[in-house]
Amino acid sequence: MELQANVHGEPLEVCSLEPITGFYRDGYTTTGPEDVGSHTVCTVVTAEFLEHQKQTGNDLSTPAPQYGFPGLKPGDRWAVCAARWFQSYAAGVQAPVVLRATNIAALDIVPEDALFAVAADAPDDASSLLD
Repeated sequence: MELQANVHGEPLEVCSLEPITGFYRDGYTTTGPEDVGSHTVCTVVTAEFLEHQKQTGNDLSTPAPQYGFPGLKPGDRWAVCAARWFQSYAAGVQAPVVLRATNIAALDIVPEDALFAVAADAPDDASSLLD
């Protein structure tokens, strides 16, 4: 599968290799016709996000070894379904997003301003953080 673009229109960066994420378990938010849930948002899960997802029927913290799923803990990066991420965001549970690792296809479901409002990316030139 060819490398896809992120929300900046640049090559998609890795979301997580530990734990290995992505619909295709390739570490990316790569999507395709089989990915009906659009696992395109790379989020840094928080305890609040995990709890909210569990309450809505999407348990991301309990391991499911039969699916190669280790269960997530706060601080893990994970490729989540765009609609599920936005559901939490709209409820006030705003888990950070790694824009460079978030697939441009997420913008078909999630408003750009919502993703950018909680961006967790460091700038290319980190010296600007020292000012």
